[in-house]
Amino acid sequence: MKERAAVSWSGGKDSTFALYKILKADQYKVEALLTTVTEGFNRISIHGVRESLLEKQAESLAIPLKKMYIPQESSNEVYQKRMSEQLKELKNVGIETIVFGDIFLEDVRAYREELIEKLKMKAIFPLWGQSTDELINEFFSVGFKTITTCIDTEKVTSEFLGREMDEHFIKELPKNVDPCGENGEFHTFTFEGPLFKQKIDFRIGEWVERGRFHFRDLVG
Repeated sequence: MKERAAVSWSGGKDSTFALYKILKADQYKVEALLTTVTEGFNRISIHGVRESLLEKQAESLAIPLKKMYIPQESSNEVYQKRMSEQLKELKNVGIETIVFGDIFLEDVRAYREELIEKLKMKAIFPLWGQSTDELINEFFSVGFKTITTCIDTEKVTSEFLGREMDEHFIKELPKNVDPCGENGEFHTFTFEGPLFKQKIDFRIGEWVERGRFHFRDLVG
């Protein structure tokens, strides 16, 4: 019998590809997508994607969605408390493995593992340690499509915001920018690919500036 798992789901390319890898390996049965949503904004935290589009993603993937709401400008203490509550709920129904899309940030992985292990659960990282150049090329080659929804303007310029990622996008990135945006250079929303039963339709909305972080709204 396969182990039951939940995916830490941001709606972006890395969590999508982690889900793809897990399902392809056929070791786990993914029974939930766990997503952090910011209260008031009603958007995926950090990525800035509308909750309605998140719901359409989950519906297209045919995987139940579990939302964790956090306040705006949430403290780490509040985040950890609410995450622990969500994880306990998953464990209570027999889901003890959480899948993450992290690739090489050791401190982020250690933070996640500490949180998970306190509850005697397991964290797995299907993309860990792989070349980000190879990962993004494989992501494109299998047919996934994703668009940038947020950029850090101290790391990339506005021409990369609200743009579908492809080989040209990667070639145009500054050499010091990771092609998967693993250092927080940009965040994405995946709207089409082999896991989706149908494409997620949307139109490009307004440009929003919040200090150094700029967002492009997707309306669907």
